[in-house]
Amino acid sequence: MATNHIKNDHNEDYEIDTMTNQRLIKDHEYDGIRELDNDLPPWWKWLFYICIAFAIVYLIRLWVFHSDDLIQNREYEFAMASAKDALPMKNSATFEIKILNDPASLASGKETWTKICSVCHLLDGGGLVGPNMTDNYWIHGNTVEKLYQVVADGVIEKGMIPYKTQLSERARLEVISYILVDLQGTTPAIPKEPQGTAY
Repeated sequence: MATNHIKNDHNEDYEIDTMTNQRLIKDHEYDGIRELDNDLPPWWKWLFYICIAFAIVYLIRLWVFHSDDLIQNREYEFAMASAKDALPMKNSATFEIKILNDPASLASGKETWTKICSVCHLLDGGGLVGPNMTDNYWIHGNTVEKLYQVVADGVIEKGMIPYKTQLSERARLEVISYILVDLQGTTPAIPKEPQGTAY
């Protein structure tokens, strides 16, 4: 490899590769191969400078100003508070448990039934893992209040989870109304055998 020795403006001696006309790192050779002394690309340098500036700002916010959004405990508390706010509001004192007959409520109840309840009770209410919801036999009673309690608290031993944290009071009442108004008395394709007491 042919090289030329050149002095720069600061009187520093360095070598130039005659083939590429690029600067070589002084005294940096291995197995006859010399390494070029290339400058880092500008985008890399700016990215490096930005990272340093970000780190300085971040550390000042965290340790000097104790910024709320950077402290994990406060972030956790904020997330928990947000999740709590998202839960259905409980206001049983003013909430009346009664059958809803209006089309909008029944349509909303049907939507909840289709998305959640039909997995265990089938779409037509004939029963699969859960009991048949179309006949006159009920395991836990057939009043609106009893059904509302079952949906809210679940029946763990039967495999039904509680829905009081997943469905609002209104949504629970809507799906119960859909069961009692629209499903009761229908004829499912493959009805499950009666369970519970006839009412």
